[in-house]
Amino acid sequence: MKKVFITTLGCKVNQYESASFKAEFEDAGVEIVGKDDAADIVIINTCTVTGNASAQSRQTIRKIARRNPEAKIIVTGCYAEIAADELAQDKELVGRDFTLIGNSKKDILVNTALSADETTTRIILGSIKDAKEICDLPVHKFAGRSRAYLRIQDGCESFCSYCIVPYTRGPSRSLSPEKVIQQAETFAQEGHKEIVLTGIHIGYYGKDLGGENNIVTLLNQLTLATPDVHYRISSLEPVEITAELLQLMTARSNIQHHLHIPLQSGHDDILKRMNRRYNTATFKEIVDKCKTYLPDAAIGIDILAGFPGESDEQFAEALVFLQNLDFTYLHVFPYSIRPGTPAATFPDQVKKETKEQRVAKLRQLSDYKRDTFYASQLERTVTVLVEGKRDDASLLKGFSDNYVAVRFQGDDSLINQRVQVKLKTLINNYVLGEYIGSNENRNNCHR
Repeated sequence: MKKVFITTLGCKVNQYESASFKAEFEDAGVEIVGKDDAADIVIINTCTVTGNASAQSRQTIRKIARRNPEAKIIVTGCYAEIAADELAQDKELVGRDFTLIGNSKKDILVNTALSADETTTRIILGSIKDAKEICDLPVHKFAGRSRAYLRIQDGCESFCSYCIVPYTRGPSRSLSPEKVIQQAETFAQEGHKEIVLTGIHIGYYGKDLGGENNIVTLLNQLTLATPDVHYRISSLEPVEITAELLQLMTARSNIQHHLHIPLQSGHDDILKRMNRRYNTATFKEIVDKCKTYLPDAAIGIDILAGFPGESDEQFAEALVFLQNLDFTYLHVFPYSIRPGTPAATFPDQVKKETKEQRVAKLRQLSDYKRDTFYASQLERTVTVLVEGKRDDASLLKGFSDNYVAVRFQGDDSLINQRVQVKLKTLINNYVLGEYIGSNENRNNCHR
């Protein structure tokens, strides 16, 4: 029996795709092994979203190649897409049984890995910019996870000035509603209680399918087809959060009251330089609309600190904008030069020390906003999906439907179950709760 080791860097889409590789290998009778075990085949699913991510991908490839001198090495993902020539000449890979597979060819990865072809180096990229269809990569189960990721879309056409992803993932392609529902039903049958809808730009879902297909019609079909599964939306661009979406989220008990909305900068001049398609006034209107429809919703925001040309005054104004915005938490990233993007050539790159100071201030604000939101939820009874691992104090843990991190005492029989917990005490970055029961009726849990 052949042995395969799979390692994954980067986003939820990569994690979904690696889960598909794992399922297909297992169907072929291949054993999946850990990083410390000898492997006949190694799959490295890479990331290149930032310069640091590219460096990590390179380091991972070289380290694993040295650790597995006899193994067949297959590199795929966004770094493979953008750095094919560099990888083909890497001293750790030259002369090895090495295959590089592009993002548009991931559906042939397993068959390629198991083929008897003994060619030393194979580069199977395809043309990502001309890709017309999403790779069909079904998944059986996310082993060891209470929630599953479901990739409904691939590709991006926004071309933000700091982002390499449109060049590595190609144009937007959508999985048909029938296949999305089929995948969701598979996850439901395998016992997953929650599904996170993910993609590179899921607000574009359906644009390539024609008809009335979009993220709202898909959510409508999914929630009706699998009423016992709860759905969480991974991320949506601001202008893609419509009244129709919010109305559906209000009407359907199995759509989580949680939205993650990339902002990237709280200053209009910087948003223009980033090639974002909204301003701060529009963003605030959207957040306010979300809170009108879903008062209990958690709202997360992505922010880049230290974008080229961001002055101290602009950062200060952006910070004030965020302080006055009704959100729950920030995902803060220091701007990182990504070669191949327009922003990499912009003048006035911000010093590392300045970026670090701005990141610290933004994370401090995020902690305050999160604690304020969590405090507002105390004494409520919420539904929590209990995760598979306890914390260091042996407490059960999980997230509420509106994304409050909850811990509480309870029996192992509650793991991977949706339970009612009364929120009692704010402790650091979570809320200590009291287990109430296993009734999963959401209408009784949000009051």
